[in-house]
Formats: sequence, C-alpha cells, structure tokens
Amino acid sequence: MRHTTLRALLQRKTIVAAACVAMFAAGCAQLPADQPAAAPDSLHDNAQLDSAQFPAIDNAIEAAIAERKLPGAVFRLERNGDAYEKAYGKLSYEIDAAAVTPATLYDAASLTKVIATAPSVLLLAEEGKIDLDARLASYFPECAGEGKDAITIRHLLTHTSGLPSGLPAKPAWSGDAAARALACAQAVTHAPGTFFRYSDINYVLLGQLVARAAGVPLEQFAQQRIYQPLRMRDTGFLPLRRVAATGIAPTHKSPQLEAERAKHDDLDGGQVLQGVVHDPTARRMQGVAGSAGVFTTARDLARFARMLLGDGELDGVRILSRDSVRLLTTAQSPAGIEALRGMGMDINSPYAVRPRGTRFPVGSYGHTGFTGCILWIDPNSRTFYVFLSNRVYPDDKSNVLPLYTELGTLAAQSARGFDFAKVKVDPKTAAR
Repeated sequence: MRHTTLRALLQRKTIVAAACVAMFAAGCAQLPADQPAAAPDSLHDNAQLDSAQFPAIDNAIEAAIAERKLPGAVFRLERNGDAYEKAYGKLSYEIDAAAVTPATLYDAASLTKVIATAPSVLLLAEEGKIDLDARLASYFPECAGEGKDAITIRHLLTHTSGLPSGLPAKPAWSGDAAARALACAQAVTHAPGTFFRYSDINYVLLGQLVARAAGVPLEQFAQQRIYQPLRMRDTGFLPLRRVAATGIAPTHKSPQLEAERAKHDDLDGGQVLQGVVHDPTARRMQGVAGSAGVFTTARDLARFARMLLGDGELDGVRILSRDSVRLLTTAQSPAGIEALRGMGMDINSPYAVRPRGTRFPVGSYGHTGFTGCILWIDPNSRTFYVFLSNRVYPDDKSNVLPLYTELGTLAAQSARGFDFAKVKVDPKTAAR
C-alpha cells in the first residue's frame, strides 16, 4: 500500500458541489476552508470516492427517517482529501421542527470515550503523569478491595477490568465524589484482565483520573489539549454554555424528566433534553463524565479522524504522539481476550460488527454512541465515515443497528479502486 503524508493528503483536491451531477449536488461537500477546492475538469482523475454509492447512502438514511427510526442525521465520508457530506431530516418529529444542517450539534454519547477521555489519558501518559500499567488503587486508594486491587489503567481503557457495566441509579446521587464512591464500591465479577465487558464505570474512573493527574477538569483538559489545537470549534462538553439550544438535536422527550428539573437548571422546561447530555450517569455528574457528555459535529469529528490517520498530527499541529495513536487504535487487550480493543477504540468486539459493515477489515477501528452516532476509520484505504443522529428521540426505543451495517458497507464500497480482499490482518497479533 502506498503511504502518503498528511500534508500531501491535505493538498489533494476535493469533491465539490460544482463538480457533482445535479442529483448529488445537495450532498457533495468541500472539506474545511483550509483545504483547496478541485477544478471541475480534474474530478475524474483525483476522485478517491465512488460517487455511484452516494444515492444508496442517501436512500438508506432517508428510508430510516421515513420509518421514524430517527428524525434526522448528518453523514460524512472522506478518503484522501475527498469528502461527501449531507444533512437529512429535521431535528425532531414536530411539525415546525428545523431542518438538520451540517452545523447541527449532536450528543456524541460514548464517542466521548474515544475523542475525549482515552486521548486525554494517553496525553498525560506521554507526559509521565499517568502510568498505563499502574494499579487503579495507586491513584484512587479508595478503589482497593473487593477484587479490584489488580485493576490497571490498561484494563480500564480496554474494558477488561471486570467491573460492572454501569453505576446504579438508586439511591439517588449526584456529583463527581458520589460517582467515584459508587464506582469504587463495586466488586469485580471476573479477575481483571481475563474478561471483556463494556463498562461505563471504567471511563467514569478514567475521566476522574484525567482531572486528578492534570489538575484541571476533564472538559477543560480536552478543550485545551485536543479540541482547540485541532480547531474542532463546535466540540466540547456543556454545549449550552456556548451555543443556543436551537442548534442542537434533542435526544429525549419524557414527562419523567420533570422530576430532574429541580436538580438541573439547564433542563429548561423539564421534558426535553436539548443540549443536556442524554446519558443519565453523565447528567448526574452535571454533564461531564469520562463515559459521555461531549457534543460535536460531523465536520469536527472528521478533523479528529484526519489527525489519527496523520499519526497524531493535522495541519502541522501535533496532538498525539505516534505511539499514543498506535495504543489508541490497535489491539491492546490482554492476551486471551477475544474481543479486541485499543486503549479506547473498538477493533473487533461484538460492538464493532455493525459499524464495520461487511467490507471493512478487522484492523479498521472506531466507536459508536447510544444516541445514534458512529465514527469508523479504515487505515488501509484511508477511508472514514461519521454518522450523527438522535435515534433516541423521543423515547430511546428506535433500533438503527441494521442501518449501521448498511452505512459501514456502503462507506467501504465507496473507496474507489481499493481491494479490501487483499488486506491481510492478523487480529491476534496486531500491535498488541
């Protein structure tokens, strides 16, 4: 495979609306203004995406909207400087709801784990402030006992700690200190390093570890060290501090939220979550948790993906070291664990099957979010796609997993001229 530097990629010409046939004009997107546009007569020679796949992508998402699987979404696909982006549907099912635009902010849910918490941990490890193989109890002595003494930071990052999947909701609690006390009170169900279980508790603890090691809260550290230098201008926790709710896709509508109104001033009306994190654990932690809480746009996530494909650098600005990117995106699960995870990214766990689709190989990586979000990256073809939706609106009951598979497959098929059958990956030994 021919390798190209990121700067060379950023100089490649993009697919733009002026060069698209009329039926694709609404969806062809130019990369951000820091990258040059292609002249129409150069489209054929430089296109890295197969535009013949775009109608199928549109049809899949529009069919899901028509079936009320989700009210709206934004999809973005990129490969080597070419991009296809389109917004679909409305913010909600209300008659007067505004249309979704590429600038619409979405609750990224568990994408928070891989675009905020895990990279923050790795940055602090680069600085010697966190030891990835140190015991959790060496940072939080209150987490000792109940079988937890052997848990390492690596176990938390790869979801092999043996801790339960989430914190209990009852009795009622709120705040960081209460979350940590609850997390540390949990007993492991399996010896650390011997069992895979996807667990929000792991990343709640990692978010608090970032704050302890950095001396500033997770939201501040991620903003200063990741989002600002990457020019991810729309990304961060607590979005209502910087944008109006009208530009954010709502996630949940329920009278049950009225009970939370007295505890959370930002619920504004009590029945609709719009700009307030959907995840109840993060909501009890005032909107900031290592497991959830980030709001973002498809274009911002594209910058993050380009940074990873650039070995930690974008536009001449280094965010992560090459080694940190390797740890984040290649198999780091303990030996004997079949579900392969990086120190953050999903590679080949049961949760990877849907967003990977039927064409991207093991060795591609990414993550999903409960609200209806995907970031999936294939380093072999240098293709990635972003899907942001609020499939949880209004009642959390919609299932869009088949759509994930369809989008993953179509994204891979859009990699013009790339033969995925020739990609040879040994997932058992891949950079463990």
